[in-house]
Amino acid sequence: MRVAALYDVHGNLPALEAVLADPRCQTADVVVCGGDVLLGPWQAECVERLLAVGARFLTGNCERQVLDATSESTTRWCRSQIDERLANLAAAWPLSVGVEIDALGSVMFCHATPRRDDEILTRLTPDEIVGDACEGMPLVVCGHTHVQFDRVAGRTRLVNAGSVGMPYEGRTAAYWALLGPDVELVSSEYDVEAAVAALRATGYPASDELAETLLTPHSAEEATEVFEARRRGA
Repeated sequence: MRVAALYDVHGNLPALEAVLADPRCQTADVVVCGGDVLLGPWQAECVERLLAVGARFLTGNCERQVLDATSESTTRWCRSQIDERLANLAAAWPLSVGVEIDALGSVMFCHATPRRDDEILTRLTPDEIVGDACEGMPLVVCGHTHVQFDRVAGRTRLVNAGSVGMPYEGRTAAYWALLGPDVELVSSEYDVEAAVAALRATGYPASDELAETLLTPHSAEEATEVFEARRRGA
């Protein structure tokens, strides 16, 4: 069993298509969509594309924000772009899912942590906090912070698959992970400038911010510092 872990797509269809067309992704037996496929310019198209390849979906904090959209303009727009069938599907996605993977054993996939969709864990988070959040599970794959890493904290190996649609890696690409028989943190190239030109025509309210992030992405170090400060409440 090999698993392609695709996290934080954020409705970026060109990035998702690049990953699904990547020969390495096509070797996977299962695609896990690890949350935050919603909140972006092409949400419905991304979900339909992932459904077509039989993906297993997890919920993320952005699914919750879009489905519960009340006042913020971007989440209201995103909610208006999905029909009730898709909304009902997203509402039923679980917080986590376990998969048995060759040579890795039992792997827990979750968006942020196995217990919450918005808890922050980074490559710098102290081991004891990681261990508590991951409840001693041997291998946990997460996303949420859009920065790839692979670290051991006590009894837990914690892998962040990175972000397909809005990465903070200092380089333009779509980032994801391939598991089985080991863990590979990989990326797929795509035409980001063409994607940005297309997304500006979608009406997505946050298109300028997303375009800036895609064209001039923050480095992993910068993003990690920001997330760690947020985790500490600084």
